[in-house]
Amino acid sequence: MYLRDEVEMLRQVPIFSAIETPKLKLLAFTSERKQFRSGASLCRQGDRGDAAFVILAGSAEVLVHSADGDAKVADVYPNSIVGEIAILCDTSRTATVRAATNMEVLRIGKEQFVRLIDDNPYIAIGVMRVLAGRLIHTTGELTTLRAEHLAT
Repeated sequence: MYLRDEVEMLRQVPIFSAIETPKLKLLAFTSERKQFRSGASLCRQGDRGDAAFVILAGSAEVLVHSADGDAKVADVYPNSIVGEIAILCDTSRTATVRAATNMEVLRIGKEQFVRLIDDNPYIAIGVMRVLAGRLIHTTGELTTLRAEHLAT
């Protein structure tokens, strides 16, 4: 795949859509293209967060380990970004991301991602929107589970 193709793919990710082409080219050039087979983990809960992943092709499951085993909390598809929480909060991974199909991703290193946000503050707003959407989804699911638990 050509650099211009990667730039166009990055442009499809909502948080990157307003970035100027030269900056997207630099991001694409400094990112690592990786492939994962179905069942492989992109990252594991508890590991050090050193990169975010932009899904170019395929899909993945987001799993959280609990006392009852792994629970799927989300599915992610092309034009999604995963793994950004650990690098933004400088903490360990909050979930495992496992390929549900064969996948192709761009791995964006922590330094690159933080520099990109520093250079383009409006990206931070996009990241906040993504995280807020996830929080709303999770809160809704927890509310439903709690209501079901109280009803039994």
